[in-house]
Amino acid sequence: MPSAFLAQRDNAAERAIHPAVLWRRTSFGSQSEGGSVFVARMLTVVTSLRSQNRNVLDFMIEAIKASRQGNSPPSILPQSSSSNESMPLGA
Repeated sequence: MPSAFLAQRDNAAERAIHPAVLWRRTSFGSQSEGGSVFVARMLTVVTSLRSQNRNVLDFMIEAIKASRQGNSPPSILPQSSSSNESMPLGA
């Protein structure tokens, strides 16, 4: 295997988008602009949650429940631990 291939796979950004690239190749993309927007958003959510070791299905269930009840959706931002909550941003 060429070392250039391995170097690309060692890059954290390349590893993060690799599942999306594989999905696009095997599914032939989407057939509409709305479909493309949906896929982009879902891939962003899944990649972000996985990088935080958060459960994707649990997040999606919470998001759907919140939407149906008229509440704010759960945040995709990293959840802060209790030890970091009182730490100032400049620290």
